[in-house]
Amino acid sequence: MDIDLERLKKIQIECSKKVLGRDDFERVETVGGMDVTFEKIKENPTRAWASLVVVELGTLKPVYSCYVEDEVSFPYIPTFLAFRELPILKKLYESARIKPDVFFIDGQGLAHPRRCGIASQFGVETGEVSVGVAKTKLYGYYRELGTSKGSYSYLRAKGDIVGAAVRTKDNTAPVFVSVGHRISLNSAIELVLKTSKYRIPEPTRLAHNLLQKVRRSHVP
Repeated sequence: MDIDLERLKKIQIECSKKVLGRDDFERVETVGGMDVTFEKIKENPTRAWASLVVVELGTLKPVYSCYVEDEVSFPYIPTFLAFRELPILKKLYESARIKPDVFFIDGQGLAHPRRCGIASQFGVETGEVSVGVAKTKLYGYYRELGTSKGSYSYLRAKGDIVGAAVRTKDNTAPVFVSVGHRISLNSAIELVLKTSKYRIPEPTRLAHNLLQKVRRSHVP
């Protein structure tokens, strides 16, 4: 596959100009987590599945779930994850009968070298409120944070705050939260903490668990 990375960089830079980093919603009653898994992660093309689980913010109980299957052919290239996973996430989004007030995406938002990771591209292209919740740091640096749940330290890059390392459970590794679209960083951190029982917030943890069941049922 011949990939023009310079063209894709320009798409990301243009996307970053459209990201709204302030609260642009009235209230949040439901939060949805999205995740993607692959049949053969090192092969292209490969079958892939994407899932959405929506939970009530007040109870964290799931109220809706769905998944889709598709073929993914774009390879994994660091900082270009959206071009691999966004098409199947958008297919999932379009098929979902219930859409949450906020989407948690397993990846980066503004905490990205060109300020437009997959959470931001998803938010900008769908118009939805989105938050990047990543298991690993891609970009920026942060000072050590406390060991208790609720501790966080801002991620900084080139003089800007681009996200935060957030402790979602006592004495566990932090997750990395960043603005996707139509939300402030402080509100994003607050929502991640409100939805976390374990290290990974419930919406994305449940979406991941659903995918493991789906994958087992489809892959011998």
